[in-house]
Amino acid sequence: MKKTLTQVTIIYYQVESLELLHEVKSFPKNHQGRVVLPEEFKKGKSIIAVCEGEITILNKVGDRILSVGKIA
Repeated sequence: MKKTLTQVTIIYYQVESLELLHEVKSFPKNHQGRVVLPEEFKKGKSIIAVCEGEITILNKVGDRILSVGKIA
């Protein structure tokens, strides 16, 4: 039996960074209808959100942070 895949956008942080990242992937759903992310994909990540379909992120935390330079 072929599993149907669902396209999702996953928003996450890498464990070693505060940069908010995202990826569009296709994963199967479980019998309760929830998308199942493989352990290999989740390794080293802190998942913030799983959104159905491909989404366009217009702005995210940190996009507008500018270097302040030296402050005396």
